[in-house]
Amino acid sequence: MRLKRITWGGWLAFFALLLISFPLRSYDDRSRLGPDTTSLSPGVTQNEAGSPPQSDVPVQDAVIRVDSNLVAVPVSVTDSTGRPVQNLEIGDFALEENGRPQSVARLGEPGETPVDLALLFDISGSTSSRFEFEQQAASKFLKEVLRPKDAVSIFSIGPSPKLVSERTSQVPEAIASLMKIEPTKAQTAFFDSVVAAAQYLERSAARDARRVQVVISDGEDNNSDRYTLVDSLREVQRADCLLYSINPGGPSIRLNNISLKGQEGMEALATHTGGAAFLPEKIEDLTAIFARIGSELQAQYLLGYYSSDSRKDGNFRSIQVRIPKRAGLRVRARQGYYASGSRPSD
Repeated sequence: MRLKRITWGGWLAFFALLLISFPLRSYDDRSRLGPDTTSLSPGVTQNEAGSPPQSDVPVQDAVIRVDSNLVAVPVSVTDSTGRPVQNLEIGDFALEENGRPQSVARLGEPGETPVDLALLFDISGSTSSRFEFEQQAASKFLKEVLRPKDAVSIFSIGPSPKLVSERTSQVPEAIASLMKIEPTKAQTAFFDSVVAAAQYLERSAARDARRVQVVISDGEDNNSDRYTLVDSLREVQRADCLLYSINPGGPSIRLNNISLKGQEGMEALATHTGGAAFLPEKIEDLTAIFARIGSELQAQYLLGYYSSDSRKDGNFRSIQVRIPKRAGLRVRARQGYYASGSRPSD
């Protein structure tokens, strides 16, 4: 009898040990590898964000697969007078990728999604005569447009790209950095600066934010040693940025082929990303242009869809957004994006 009781007790102890250890280990793995990964910014791993390193590769792959197929498309809609239109429903929009209709879901009400803004300020000699007024107009823009959930970084466009103010939600801090910028007579690396800002936004912006570049420049480039206009367009699209340009040179640019080429380059960047290029008649118009950009950002729709093409080939895919039943409205949206995956050689 004594031997029988000992054997039975041993089996009970063995099963108890299994019940205690196995379920707890499984639960810990799920809680550690589950929803936390979805809150990270694109391109940031758990280890970079300060959380424990991950070891369960299949779970990480699943999270990446879901996020990478979602395509966000900021859309600006205006009427015939240029005023933003905000009363549209999701069913009013039609979206195609490479000519194929896609099912669209709105990701945010007009203007409600956060904005991660990069302000690029040309400090070259060609803009020095208007420099102080441009600073004041840009400062007013930041004060009036940015909300607590938005963020801004500031770059100067000079002989090389320079990050003047890192990403911050503190507008007074950003304005203080902006007002410290001084003009120079040096050359201009315009395209290198645009790419630097796009790549910075790609790394630092909040995951659900609209990435926006506002560029105050004449677009002339005489010192970029890494990127051209074509390269810049590709990198801005890869970073999912909208680009707005303001050329303070005014109508006089039409008298100079170099200046005209600079403006045409900024127009191409703006058109392909869903932004806009402005050429004010006089420097005093800057304030009104900044106000128009602010109004547009506050009225912008953010559409999203899961591409029907699940290939991760790194190729460019064209996007067309229309409002079929409201033909009189003007629609501006990014003209395409680069799929995730290995990038083809450029």
